[in-house]
Amino acid sequence: MTLHSAPYVGQAGQDWLLSCADTPAEIRAAWDADELGDFPTSGHWTAGETTLPRTMDAIKAIPAQRRGPVLADCHQGIAWWLLPPTLTDELDDIPTLTVRSRGWILRCPPVLYPVRGRVWIERPDGSGRLTGPVLLGAALSPGGGPRLPSEACR
Repeated sequence: MTLHSAPYVGQAGQDWLLSCADTPAEIRAAWDADELGDFPTSGHWTAGETTLPRTMDAIKAIPAQRRGPVLADCHQGIAWWLLPPTLTDELDDIPTLTVRSRGWILRCPPVLYPVRGRVWIERPDGSGRLTGPVLLGAALSPGGGPRLPSEACR
């Protein structure tokens, strides 16, 4: 999903994101106060962190129907890809990506609008779809760019 998705899709994504929170009521209160909500990486997803320019290149390389949520911090120039929680060492050889450990806090805005320079480049759509590590690894690999293996794009 992109920033220009229909509002109902954004609401479904926001509902899904809240379902991943330890304390949904606290998250809603933070968002109502125009603050970011704290989401620990857990059984729902883990976070892969890279620079915003690398993220924009990777987004071009990964088909839209295969991308999961991607959060960006426009002030710091970094972005986080939501990845499967079962991720182990699949991305260890990608030096431009840091996979955050279980329990690490990702501070998120609502899906429907940005807060404090953080915005969803790819909104959660409510389906729970996450970006596959093979696709992200290929897109972020040196020389990987848009030349993903054909089987990865199916």
